[in-house]
Amino acid sequence: MLKTLRIAKREYLATVKTKGFILGLVLAPVLFAGSALAMVLFNDQVDTRDKVIAVIDRSGLVADALFEAAETRNAIAVYDAESGEKVRAAYVVRVVEPDEMEPDRQLLELSDQVRERNLHAFVAIDEGVLHPRTASAGAQIDYYAENAALDDIRGWLERPINSHLRRLRLVEAGVDTAASADMFDWVGVAPMALASLDPETGEISEGRRSSELEAVLAPLILPMLMFLLIMMGAVPLLNAVMEEKSQRIAEVVLGSVRPSQFMAGKVLGGVAVSLTAASVYLFGGVLALRETGYAEFIPYRMLPWFVIYMVMAIVMLGAIYAAFGSACNDPTEAQSLMFPAMLPVMIPMFVMVPVLREPESTFSTLMSLFPLFTPMLMLMRQAVVQSMPAWQPWLGLFGMLVFTLLAVWGAGRIFRVGILMQGTPPKVGNIIRWALHG
Repeated sequence: MLKTLRIAKREYLATVKTKGFILGLVLAPVLFAGSALAMVLFNDQVDTRDKVIAVIDRSGLVADALFEAAETRNAIAVYDAESGEKVRAAYVVRVVEPDEMEPDRQLLELSDQVRERNLHAFVAIDEGVLHPRTASAGAQIDYYAENAALDDIRGWLERPINSHLRRLRLVEAGVDTAASADMFDWVGVAPMALASLDPETGEISEGRRSSELEAVLAPLILPMLMFLLIMMGAVPLLNAVMEEKSQRIAEVVLGSVRPSQFMAGKVLGGVAVSLTAASVYLFGGVLALRETGYAEFIPYRMLPWFVIYMVMAIVMLGAIYAAFGSACNDPTEAQSLMFPAMLPVMIPMFVMVPVLREPESTFSTLMSLFPLFTPMLMLMRQAVVQSMPAWQPWLGLFGMLVFTLLAVWGAGRIFRVGILMQGTPPKVGNIIRWALHG
């Protein structure tokens, strides 16, 4: 045990004393905070040049209302009320008479004007938009632009067009729209946290308003931080073991320790490196949130789970990476094993969005209970669903424990054979045979 700890200490100090580790430790949050700061600083950096929008109104009902809506918006939203500075682009609506003889030719000509930057976009409104369900003619509104799917103007057009069409339908139905001016008022839906009961005082705490920052902070930041720590503590073991094997350092070390002690020391060193980085990031994050007035967003209940998941993930994956490294003879062979070795880390990143959207679905539950994916996905689900059944995280933890023991056992058998074998390329069949039969 003492020899294992000495190897772990040597691995830990060899990593944390390097300039690369310290630089990476500082740069990771700086880059993350810098990207967030850049989004805030440059959020208002928009193109304020006027946007000319041509309108082909085949219904003859919408163009005038759209022109008035643009004028109203330009009077309110284009210039800053205090400084008078232009902060947004003005929308200039230009009505174009429909070409009934050659409509396709007209679309081509207007498209060319968009390409030549004479127009920003153009809208084609079909005849039957007032009654789309019963219209014999077309009842579609098409928006043409260089980047139509992501253009903000397309979203803005929907409201004035549809509001005007609703008013026309009400007038047809004999409803006095002037007497019901609030008929089209919009009432937003506020996001609220669940109400809770204080077990000591019996007082019911009304749900407070939640924010996007709170919704994203724990479910996304903690799994991403775990990904970063795995990359710092576990993944480097593959190359580190391969280098010591290829340089014959491992043979010298194995003259005084058993292969299992050698591998265990490597893995424990990776755990210590990750715990050091986690301490810096978690303490710094908590301090930053408290100092900036966001203390209520700190997910204290998730921090113990984060540490447990992280330690088990580093042990489990670190043992696998060390075993793969022992089977390699040079960097080329190590690179060939890097992709399959990275899959347990990358797959949870690929499925984060569906798990975040539907954390209680069967897919999310099963994915989070798979031991290799549990550290990141179960952590995300626990951060989103506060009322998750207690058996799920504990079952995930138990599955991780069993899988970690099996992974360490199998990795130890691979390491024992591979670390002293020279010249044999790392074939999958050989690695499996070493794990099963030693």
